[in-house]
Amino acid sequence: KANIIWAEFMELGRDEADAPLDAIVSSQKPNQCCTLIYTSGTTGQPKGVMLSHDNITWTALSTGRHVSLTDATRAQEVVVSYLPLSHIAAQMVDIWVTMRVGGATHFAQPDALKGSLVTTLKEVRPTAFMGVPRVWEKMQEKMKSVGAKSSTVRRKLAAWAKDVGLQTNLTKMNQSEAAGRTPFSYKIAKQLVFKKVRKALGLDRCSRCYTGAAPITNDTLEFFLSLDIPLYELYGMSESTGPHTISVAEAFKIASCGKEIPGCKTKLHNQDSEGIGEICFWGRHVFMGYLNMPDKTEEALDAEGWLHSGDLGKHDDNGFLYITGRIKELIITAGGENIPPVPIEDAVKKAVPLISNAMLIGDKRKFLSMLLTIKCQLNVESGDPEDELTPEAVELCRKLGSNATRVSEIAGGQDKAIHAAIQEGINTVNKGASSNAQRIQKWIILDRDFSLNGGELGPTMKLKRPVVLKMYKEQIENFYKELATPTSPDFPLPAK
Repeated sequence: KANIIWAEFMELGRDEADAPLDAIVSSQKPNQCCTLIYTSGTTGQPKGVMLSHDNITWTALSTGRHVSLTDATRAQEVVVSYLPLSHIAAQMVDIWVTMRVGGATHFAQPDALKGSLVTTLKEVRPTAFMGVPRVWEKMQEKMKSVGAKSSTVRRKLAAWAKDVGLQTNLTKMNQSEAAGRTPFSYKIAKQLVFKKVRKALGLDRCSRCYTGAAPITNDTLEFFLSLDIPLYELYGMSESTGPHTISVAEAFKIASCGKEIPGCKTKLHNQDSEGIGEICFWGRHVFMGYLNMPDKTEEALDAEGWLHSGDLGKHDDNGFLYITGRIKELIITAGGENIPPVPIEDAVKKAVPLISNAMLIGDKRKFLSMLLTIKCQLNVESGDPEDELTPEAVELCRKLGSNATRVSEIAGGQDKAIHAAIQEGINTVNKGASSNAQRIQKWIILDRDFSLNGGELGPTMKLKRPVVLKMYKEQIENFYKELATPTSPDFPLPAK
């Protein structure tokens, strides 16, 4: 029987003796391993993260309290599960925290990340929702695409409302003197625009929208903030039973992942002159170790019990944590310059909205180069990237003087108008570079976008850099085959 109601489920155990179950329950101890979470293994053999019963029960309790989830005796929290349950974010949000407060979990369709998730959200109307950055980006693209086809009056109303929404929320965020006074224009914008947007996304009951598991751009954060949907960032790892810091309404800064869950501590190891160091965690959420890998466990946990994350970060004056990069992702050029790739990649995507994914190359190389992909349609059934551009991308092409409707018409620099527009965007990014070594000297548009099935993206749609380096080795080597000289048009001199 595929589906059974709760009453039928409860009846299944009616004739079973309690003693065997009681014996199993009493045999379990807080410091014993409860579950194994396998890390993705993009940099070697996957590691089995051992999480104890105490890791899970304590983290679920502390997280639920920190974000003020409601106990089911008063009102039931409702969440939507769409990530693989082998991932720590899905286990913690969809199972353990929800179970702790007596919430209800609705499981999305298997093709959720291929486009059906919004349909499920509209049906379920969750009270809390954790979207990986790609989910929020896709929603943003869809709304922009719909907005581009709207009437002039609707577009003007939306632009006005977004301006009001962004300014009001930034004022709230900065806790300025005006924070307590909500402007009348905001109340009008809420009635005319914000409520309708939330309803269209299935988020009309959602008081907490989260983002985590991968880096998100400031552009996407500001877009949703302007629509009165603040995205609260979570930060943590499998080895910390999921969350370590979480933004909440009372402690929210855009681009920060908030402050520690009560009971957890953070230290920044080997800080540089700017206060940036490796983020280390301490608390009851820190894992037991890796299964049968004592050497790897010793690398991750120091003698005092601090978990070394491998992420680089800094604190502001108010104790908010900001992630600035990842030690393993740092590009160290042939000249010895350390370059975090994500800020440069985000800047390129912001400068050229036509770009879907950007990956910076340059480790042990004499200059930086970049792989780019164009926003395209996804196959409804497989989720694979197709050759057709998204409606938003087609619209952008028209504005740039191009008639392209397919990626194949743009890839490899075939479309001169698009090529010029991308180069212009990259020139803009290069002007803001802090040194010549941080300028992008060469780039290429790939003939297909990165995807889950293609192997370039992980289950949370995070870029798998080692995989991309292998897959596009030939294109990358072509950048560096003949080292361009300063007189080459491909290697422009910095503007004086």
